[in-house]
Amino acid sequence: MQNDFGATGGMFDRAGIDIGGIEAAVATTARTLAAARAAGMPVVYVKMEHPDDLSNVGPEDGPHWIKHLPLAAGKDVEAPDGSPSKILVENTWNTEILAELEPEPGDRIISKHRYSGFFETELDDVLRGFDAKYLIVTGCTTSICVDSTVRDAMYRDYSCLVLEDCTAEPLGAGTSRTNHEATLLSIEVLFGWVTSSQALIDSLAPVAKPIARA
Repeated sequence: MQNDFGATGGMFDRAGIDIGGIEAAVATTARTLAAARAAGMPVVYVKMEHPDDLSNVGPEDGPHWIKHLPLAAGKDVEAPDGSPSKILVENTWNTEILAELEPEPGDRIISKHRYSGFFETELDDVLRGFDAKYLIVTGCTTSICVDSTVRDAMYRDYSCLVLEDCTAEPLGAGTSRTNHEATLLSIEVLFGWVTSSQALIDSLAPVAKPIARA
C-alpha cells in the first residue's frame, strides 16, 4: 500500500492501470489498522523497492526486470509535490506508504525486492520476534504480492487471515470471474482463511484499549 501502487502519480497510475479498487481498499485498511492498534496488535508494513542503482532487480533477461520495464521501474519522475522521485526506488516519494495509512511509532517497515514479503527479507525474523503465529494480511495486489506472501507464510507454518475488502487487484478486474476473487478462493481452500475487515474489527472490539481524551 505505497504510492507507486495506490496514489495518483505513482507507477500504476502512470502506466494507465486503474487504481480505483486499491483506493477503495485504503479506507477499510485504515479502519482495520486503528482497530488492530487499539487491540495491541503489532503492525508490520512491507514495501516494494529497489536501490537507486537497481542492483537487486535480477538479470536483464530475468522475468522480474523484463516485466517491470513497461512500468518504467527506476525512471526519474516528478512527485505530486514537485520533488524529484523515481519509480520503485527506495527513499523516494514513489515508495512511501500511502499517507492515509502512514506508519506510527513502533510499527515495523520491511523492504522487499520481489513479490513475496519473505524473500530475502527480515520479515520472518521480525515475526518470530513477536512470537507470531497468526497473521492478518492486507495489501495490493491480491493475486501477486498478497498471494506470494501468504503462500510463503503458509510454508513457514503461519496461519494467515486475509481481509477481502482490504485487498484489491487491477489485473483481470473487468472479467466475469476476477483474479481477486480467484485468489481469495485459492487462499481460503488451501493457504489460509478469508474474512471481511468488519468481522475482524467486531472481534477485536472486546479487547480494544479506550482512547485517552484530553
